[in-house]
Amino acid sequence: MSRHMRFTTLAARRLVNRVAPVVAGLAFLADVVIAQTPPPAPPAGQPGAQAQGRGGGGGGGRGGGGRGRGGIRIMTLTSPAFADGGSIPAKHAQPGRDVSPPLAWSGAPDSTASYVLVVHDASAPTGDGRDDTLHWLVWNIPGTATSLPEGVPQGPQLENGLRQISVSGPYYRGPAAPPTGPPHYYMFELYALDGPVNVAAVGLSAAATREAVMTAMAGRIRGKAVLVGRYQRPAP
Repeated sequence: MSRHMRFTTLAARRLVNRVAPVVAGLAFLADVVIAQTPPPAPPAGQPGAQAQGRGGGGGGGRGGGGRGRGGIRIMTLTSPAFADGGSIPAKHAQPGRDVSPPLAWSGAPDSTASYVLVVHDASAPTGDGRDDTLHWLVWNIPGTATSLPEGVPQGPQLENGLRQISVSGPYYRGPAAPPTGPPHYYMFELYALDGPVNVAAVGLSAAATREAVMTAMAGRIRGKAVLVGRYQRPAP
């Protein structure tokens, strides 16, 4: 490969890594806008006009929001460990202590019965490129919860009913982007659901469990929040 071709390939890879988190963020916003946009009102006198006037519009919205049930509410997700778009401390990464960061959220709908948290590396696509590395999947977080503490214990199911898995086991797997190339962006996505997710914590691979949980979430999502962290291992 010529020097010019190597330079072009490297530049293209850097561009993809920088654009990936932006695209993910835009996709989330588009999903929320579509879910919250009400369907056009029928002309006065036609069937359905009064129902829509009372907020009873028909059908479920995209992403499980359910237009007739208020759509998907934008929530807030924060961490005292790092700011949105900021660097994830080594303590919460693989080279450090690999401890899950503390998280807190607000703005959930009153109908929330449980939460699902998905932590994934938007800069590390896997398979055919439609998936990425799963660092933490937590589901059946109680609907009364407003936070997760630092250092959630390991195990497929905890005493409060919380279930978890990652690409390497039933626990939080911290980021570990290589020291070469651009930093990776890690998406912390929190979903508020109007019911529990009846997916077992054992018996399936991380990828299959993730797919099963996301499938079970369809039509149940009432709110969503996103927190983005950046990480890159220091050079040796």
